[in-house]
Order: sequence, then C-alpha cells, then structure tokens
Amino acid sequence: MYPSLTSDVLAQLRRQRRYPAVSVLMPTHRRDPDKAQDPVRLRNLMTEAKERLEADPAVTRDTRIDVTQQLDMAMSEIDLVHAEDGLVIFAAPGEHEVWMVGRSVPERVVLSDTYLTRNLVSAQAVERPFWVLAVSADCVSLWSGAADRVTESDSGGFPLTRTNENFDAERREQIGDVPSTFTDEATRQFLKGADAAMGAVLKSDPRPLYVAGEAAALSLLDDVGTVSRGATGRVPHGGLASGPGDAVWQAVRPVLEERAENEVSGVLEDLDRARGRRAFAAGLDEIHQNVESGRVALLAVEENYRETVRESGGHLVPAEPGDLDAVTDVVDEIVERSLDTGAQVRFVPDGTLAEVGGIASALRY
Repeated sequence: MYPSLTSDVLAQLRRQRRYPAVSVLMPTHRRDPDKAQDPVRLRNLMTEAKERLEADPAVTRDTRIDVTQQLDMAMSEIDLVHAEDGLVIFAAPGEHEVWMVGRSVPERVVLSDTYLTRNLVSAQAVERPFWVLAVSADCVSLWSGAADRVTESDSGGFPLTRTNENFDAERREQIGDVPSTFTDEATRQFLKGADAAMGAVLKSDPRPLYVAGEAAALSLLDDVGTVSRGATGRVPHGGLASGPGDAVWQAVRPVLEERAENEVSGVLEDLDRARGRRAFAAGLDEIHQNVESGRVALLAVEENYRETVRESGGHLVPAEPGDLDAVTDVVDEIVERSLDTGAQVRFVPDGTLAEVGGIASALRY
C-alpha cells in the first residue's frame, strides 16, 4: 500500500499488464451498523474473483495459482477496522496493491490486462492531497493531508529536531525570550535545512503546501529559504510541530475551507467565461464526445454525481435496469480520460451545477 496516491504512482498502476490483472472494488463504511457487514462482503468478493480465475480458460494453472496467492496476500494487508469509504484491490502475476480511498466505489470484480484505476483517479481528484509544514525553533514536522484529516509523514527525513545541547526552548519561553530564538545563527541553519528538505519533498511529490507556526518562525523561514514564500497558504499558529494530528487539522481547516470556496467560485467564473466565448459544454453525452476528441480544458463535476448509461448510435443514453451493456461508472471514465488529455478536473459540492445536470466543461476550442 502506497503512502500517497501521486501522479507517478497512478501512471505505474495504469500501465498494461500480463493477463489477468484483477481489480476488486468494494464500498466500505467508517461506522456501524453498515461497517459490520464489510468483512463478509469482502470475503464474498474475493471468492468471486478466485472463481472467475478458475473458470477462465485463458488463465493457465500456474498463473491462476500466482494471482490467487497475490489476492490472499492483499487480503492479509486489509484493515477494515480503519476503513474509509472505498476499498480497491489489484492483483496480477507477481504483484498486488491495496488502496483505501475516501470516496465510495462501485462493487465490482474485473479481469482484464489493465487495472481499473478510474476510481483511484476520481478519489485523488476529490481528496486533492496537500502538505502541512509545522515549524518551531526546535522541531519541524511534515503532515500529509487529504479530505478531512492529516497524518504525520516521514518523507524527506521529517520530523527534524534540534540537537543543540545549549538550546532550551522551554526556558526561553519562561523568560519571555521566544522571539530571540529566531535570531541566532543555529536556528537559521536549522530552518534552512528544513527548507531544503521540504523542497526535495515537493520535487518528488508536488502538492499544495501550507506552512504553520508562530509569526517569528514563518518570517525566518521566508528569510532562509524559498518553499514558504511559494506556499499555498500560511497558518499563523504556534505549538503544532509536535502535533497531535487533530490539532494540526483544526488549525489548517479554516484556511482549506476558504481556499475551497474561492476555488469553486473560480471554477464557476471560468465556466461563465467559456459560455461567453462559446467554448462551453454540459451534460454527459456532449462532454463525453468532447473528452474523446481532447477538447476539454476544464472539467467540473459535482462530488457525488453518478449516472448509469449505455451507448446507442454514438451517443450516451440512460440505461434500463438490468441492461448488460450499461456503463455504471461513466462519470469516472470521463474524469480519467480528461486527465489523460491534460485537462484540469475540479469536483464541486453537490447542487453547484444543478442547472446543467451536474457536469460541465470549458473547451480548448
């Protein structure tokens, strides 16, 4: 299980594999009573996957044994006690992956030569992971954030801690001399090292960055480096470098909410401008056609928008119950294809795009 779903990881997961590449998807629950049924549903889905491997004439005995073992190893790694909203399991000859995502997924078992990654793509687009760098004079910690939580990260060697025997932050606080801790050379060098470490993290895993700390710490970080000056947001709140995670989340949450509101407003403004220059598309069928031709520059989708459709005469039409040709995840398919063609994808709160059916886009031409 990867610690974070980066673009590079997604690209690796989406490459073609030797048949069969098995994808097992299951919605999970964070709370009882629904949570109690998750282990049973998971066992049933894994049994279904193994039965389909057994029944598939294209799967040799050795390959079936290999992939079955990979499924068993994946099963042993799953901790449903700490489940989120969706579980995604991948298994192919010689490899397996397990992902918990903060977005519900359809219950499916798929055998193909690629993994079914579109649900991971949409989850990444919704969660939009970010970094929080919490700074003090004697400790700098890094927190990985997504959706509704932050967890401490050891990327880049964080947390970094001062080892200078002559440094006594507690004593300086008692004598009211905290600001002076940010004027000595040792502190400057310590934060300069933290800046360099954060720069390396951003290079390998680019995300929006929020820096948190008292005003003197943030000021010195600006002076000695570059990452804080390019940060998405600043949180003038001390005492967060040692956590806990909930304190960091509560401190950064108002900044995140303000940014989210501004981004939704920005998306709506972009769509209005697209209307003005006649480069606007809305509705599943129209957007699906434009996505396939690579014309979509910005795709806006309501967070929980889902439709089951089928193709008829080159167009998408509503599917009837029990339709074997129905596409149950066409919205996620559109999201994935949009990202493939370099479009920006933005998820907005339910109801934001009610007038245009829950999905809209600005076109390149």
